[in-house]
Amino acid sequence: MDNQAPIRRSPLTVAVIGGGVMGGTIFGAIAALEDDLFGDVVVAERVAARREALLADNRAAVGRGTRAVEDPAAAVAGADVVVLAVKPQDAPAALAALDGSWRDGALLVSVCAGLSTASLESMVPDAIRVVRGMPNTPARIGEGATAICPGSAAGPEDLDLVVALLAGTGLVVQVAEKHMDAVTGLSGSGPAYVLLAVEALVEAGVELGLTRDVANALAVQTVRGTAGLAQQPGSHPTLLREAVTSPGGTTAAGLAALEQRGLRSALAAGVRASAERSAALGA
Repeated sequence: MDNQAPIRRSPLTVAVIGGGVMGGTIFGAIAALEDDLFGDVVVAERVAARREALLADNRAAVGRGTRAVEDPAAAVAGADVVVLAVKPQDAPAALAALDGSWRDGALLVSVCAGLSTASLESMVPDAIRVVRGMPNTPARIGEGATAICPGSAAGPEDLDLVVALLAGTGLVVQVAEKHMDAVTGLSGSGPAYVLLAVEALVEAGVELGLTRDVANALAVQTVRGTAGLAQQPGSHPTLLREAVTSPGGTTAAGLAALEQRGLRSALAAGVRASAERSAALGA
């Protein structure tokens, strides 16, 4: 693709295509930003009930140019930044429907799992730069983890812009595109692995006599508190685990049972399988 000068009008108009779980999350996070860099934000969603719900959830921002429309082409017309948040298999049709609606020099930010920047670039006009992203569901509460990578014409300023755009969703890191499938397997699908572990902890607690409410509260807080410890400066998961594992103690017994049953290898296999599926979606 030809290298184009980055867009730098301010405030920038943002369009989000798709009002599902992730599209709605990103729409809400952008609408709530207190950043002069961004102005109007519009989400395109075909289902009327979802449009109404998105506006109701972001009522405080409606007076500041936040809108929900049915027609994606109408949302994209005049937009400086377009966030594509549809299912990967729906992306080609969604982008084809935008033909003729793009503003010259607009930036496309895709959060469609598995779709490479080269594939996305082939579906949009040459003047459109592309950044690929992989968020996860904790973005709904501002605690997400998103990795981004540039397409062939996107530059450092575009990546900085996307970091600012997604600031309300949580952590945003930059990686090489060759690592995006690994990101999908690790953090993109990671919340489901953690939730499966929480389910297992709760069931074990119930089997041992705890009420389900108490077991759930203890399991969820344990995950939350442990994540907080792991985020402390200078901390490391291995050191934290060793600190709580006394020789011959209860935790050592539990860890031995988990290792014997292949917890470590099972998690690694899950990450690999998810990454392979991501690669297949983009093939």
